[in-house]
Amino acid sequence: MKKTLSIIALSVIGFGLVSCKKEAKETIGTETLSADSTQAPALDSLAAPAVSGDSAATAAPAKPATTIALSESNFDFGTIKKGDKVEHVYEVTNTGNNPLVISAVTPGCGCTAGDFTKEPILPGKKGKITLHFDSTNFDGAVNKYADVFANVEKAPIKLTFTANIQP
Repeated sequence: MKKTLSIIALSVIGFGLVSCKKEAKETIGTETLSADSTQAPALDSLAAPAVSGDSAATAAPAKPATTIALSESNFDFGTIKKGDKVEHVYEVTNTGNNPLVISAVTPGCGCTAGDFTKEPILPGKKGKITLHFDSTNFDGAVNKYADVFANVEKAPIKLTFTANIQP
């Protein structure tokens, strides 16, 4: 009987992963998965909650919220040559009473990569978010962004930049 329930639960879960074509994203641990992603979590992690009746999307405990101030949220690289690899550092200040924890910086496309301060930023202290941009595949005016996920009330925070790419 238990084996039958496990097979049915796995079938239902498998069907849900295959047939569901949503753009919604779910955060599991430190990974963000899209419902239409080809990357699926291990079945072991899904089978136990489904059989026991618990919710498969149990939220991780939230860190206490804080507030943040940015040196700027938009940067203009101006005119750059096609193929240039440029970067800009956005300075962040923790203006709240709890440590600021940046959990992820997610660029809008593959031409942009992000680095950020990994350790908690104490109240009153500063951290950095660096966006790296590769202009190889672009011509003319571009507008790009990255979403910053942190323990602040209005997350994600959108950082943007522009550039005019010349041959």
